[in-house]
Parts: sequence; C-alpha cells; structure tokens
Amino acid sequence: MNFEELIRDVYHQIANMEDQGEVASYIPELAKVDPANFGVHISTIDHRHFGSGNCYDKFSIQSIAKVLALVMAYRIVGDEIWNRVGVEPSGTAFNSLVQLETDRGIPRNPFLNAGAIVVSDILLSKLKNPREDFIAFVRSITNNTSLDYSRRIAQSEKEVGYRNVALCNFIKSFGQINNEPVDVLDFYYDLCSLEMSCQELSGLFLFLANNGCDVKSKNPVLSESQSKRINALMQTCGFYDESGDFAFKVGLPGKSGVGGGIIAVHPDQYAIAVWSPRLNKKGNSYRGMKFLEEFTTRSELSIF
Repeated sequence: MNFEELIRDVYHQIANMEDQGEVASYIPELAKVDPANFGVHISTIDHRHFGSGNCYDKFSIQSIAKVLALVMAYRIVGDEIWNRVGVEPSGTAFNSLVQLETDRGIPRNPFLNAGAIVVSDILLSKLKNPREDFIAFVRSITNNTSLDYSRRIAQSEKEVGYRNVALCNFIKSFGQINNEPVDVLDFYYDLCSLEMSCQELSGLFLFLANNGCDVKSKNPVLSESQSKRINALMQTCGFYDESGDFAFKVGLPGKSGVGGGIIAVHPDQYAIAVWSPRLNKKGNSYRGMKFLEEFTTRSELSIF
C-alpha cells in the first residue's frame, strides 16, 4: 500500500470540502486555536512514516489522554480495574451524569469523563508522584522527553469544569472515589492538557497496533490480551454516542478529543492521527471523521 500517495490525495480532497462544525469554545483556551488547522500522520509497524498539513504542530489531545491513563492503570492493577469502571458503550454524551444514578456511581466505560475521573483516582492512589509519574510513563513509550502538560489549558479547563466537579462529587457520594475530589480533578485536567503533534501521537499509539509491544525496543507496554481489550474499548466506546457511527464508517479502534484530534489503530498495520479543531454536533472532529472514513474506504484496510 502506497500510504504516502493515498494520504496526500485524501488530505487534499477533505481540505477542499467545506469545514463544518465549531471549535470547543466552552474551554476558553481551545477557542483560541486556529480552526483552519488540519494535519494527518501515519506510523506503521514496518517503520514507515508520512504526514500532511499541520502534522508537526502540537495541539491539546484532551480525551485521547484517557486511553493512556487507562493503559497505565491497567498495568498497575490489572483486571481489578473493571470493578471500578464498566466496559459498555454509553449511548450518552461524554459528560453525562444520567447513568451514574442507575449504576450506583460505576461509570459505564473508562472513556466517559466520569470513567476517566475514576481512572485518575486509581492512579492518584497508586502512584507516589502521580503528575510526574504519568508524564514519565508517556515519555517512556515515545522516547520523547519534550512531551508535557499545558498549564495554560489545564487551568482553563479547571475554571469552567463545573460539570466535572458535579460528576466527581456524585461518584464520591457512592463511595467510588477514594481521594479528595479537588485532587482527582486537578490530576484529570493535567492529563487532558497533554500536547502532541499528529506525528507524535501516531508514533505513541503504535504499540496498540503491535500487540502491546513497543515497535522499536520490542518491550511490552501491555500484554497481548490487555492490548486487545484496550482496542476493543476504543472500538466500542472511543467516540461516545457516535461510536457506532465511527465503527460503521471507519471500522477501526479509535479515540477522539475535543481539541480536534483523533487517533485510530489498525492492528498489525498502523496508527494514524488526524487533527482538525472544528467539531461536529457529537463533539468529534468534523474533518477528522471524514478523512478517516475516506482513507479506510479507499485503502480497504479496516477491521470490518
């Protein structure tokens, strides 16, 4: 497969379409991002790399970081994690409180805000220096010491995070949060503020296309079984109440963020990252979704 030619062609096709949607203006710092930005980068397990557009510009990966937090917590506590968060699609918005009442404070899956808050609570309990240990973990996968949080974006989210405060306290009322909500949320906002480029993001997620092993060092990040489960969750829950549509049109495990980023993984093949800040009504990148649908359709490379 000539990925370079295909990505270039699809990139220009999507770039010439009307870019619908709106940036995530409810987070003040994200509202300042140029909505015309559009980048894509692919990394393959046989060491091919190619990108187009703004693929080297850093952006806030937001909820894509929930996958990384889950991977780290899964490594530490193993299958015990599924006692704290479920593995079912929600059918609700990413910041919904609705199902927590019925489910007695157990989030439906780890990629909802509620689920990621619980995962943050687990890491806060298990790590000696959570903020430092998490970024060190992410850097170790990429061998890139420049990756970091954005204090500016974390603070911006904190200033408007009223619903997350409600989620965390509501879960705490059921006894499902062990630490102080203010500490859990501070850590959660740090996670979501991570900044990466499409190039860095596609390289980082390549281990999930390689049965949990780092492609360069061959060291396991997760076991093969654990990697399969993370991919399954991305397939069924990575796009909130648009997860079924993404599976139907794109056919890959993936995860989106309200910063406009999307990461998608083809097991045994590649990881591909797309960034375009304008979001559709479900909170996912409009151009990102269109690009990946066209890319998997023309390449005929997807798991469905």
